[in-house]
Amino acid sequence: MRGNNMVSIVSTVAYLGLEARSVEVQCQVAPGVVSFAVVGLPDKAVAESRERVRAAISALGLALPPKRITINLSPADLPKEGSHYDLPIALALLGAMGLVDAETLAQYVVVGELGLDGRVAGSPGVLLAALHASSRGMGLICPAVQGSEAAWAGEIEVIAAPDLLGLLNHLKGQSLLRSPEPGIAEPRKAGPDMKMVKGQETAKRALEIAAAGGHNLCMVGPPGAGKSLLASCMPGVLPELTPAEALEVSMIASVAGTLEGGRLMRTRPAPQRLHAGVGRWRPAHSARRSEPCASGRIVSG
Repeated sequence: MRGNNMVSIVSTVAYLGLEARSVEVQCQVAPGVVSFAVVGLPDKAVAESRERVRAAISALGLALPPKRITINLSPADLPKEGSHYDLPIALALLGAMGLVDAETLAQYVVVGELGLDGRVAGSPGVLLAALHASSRGMGLICPAVQGSEAAWAGEIEVIAAPDLLGLLNHLKGQSLLRSPEPGIAEPRKAGPDMKMVKGQETAKRALEIAAAGGHNLCMVGPPGAGKSLLASCMPGVLPELTPAEALEVSMIASVAGTLEGGRLMRTRPAPQRLHAGVGRWRPAHSARRSEPCASGRIVSG
């Protein structure tokens, strides 16, 4: 809490690729015309958090103060995207209302989406937020369904909250939440083997050279030539992921929201397939804007 205008601050993150940037959620409750504004370059999902936060707090049997409520997401020039700002905005507001200890909130990085009934729903990027909190020597408050994912960050305090009421009771010491355990690492999945490919000796040799040297690979050919089968054999040629590589692949899956059950991924991602109908775009000044691609392409990087 800072100053006479009841300002509280909660830490959260903004995702830029595989990087988590520090963001402060600053809440001020001041006299004036009754309003609830969110500023600091929020996108549509963040701007709509006002209604989710209002409903979630109402589900606790509380009412917002009839004052001017301003939420600032700092730094203001950094774009804020996603629904994971709901929970930090709610906690900052409750802190400004004097219902949560500001010093306690200062020890955590907070992420999570709120439901209208106060439940804390999962949001992409929790693993990145946990690693970011660990690097700053802070704890993490996240959705309960992603607690096992956050626990992979190492020696870090993780509060996995199922709902807003349970989180408030935990922060007040009335009913403590159980610390989550890291999810079981995903076993390596066996994919297609090179021996399944009949012929195509030149293509198989190129595949092995690309795998051994870490080169990019682009296969072009008519449908049915075996491009997809050859590309699906690439992970089987490569060695197993190292712990660092597994963590990086899992971070990508976390940001994409596809990391299930908090399990680190141990399987190498398959090469990307460009569909045969993808157009070849010409410059804007060209008379012909697009032209169908006559053959399928497999791209591996």
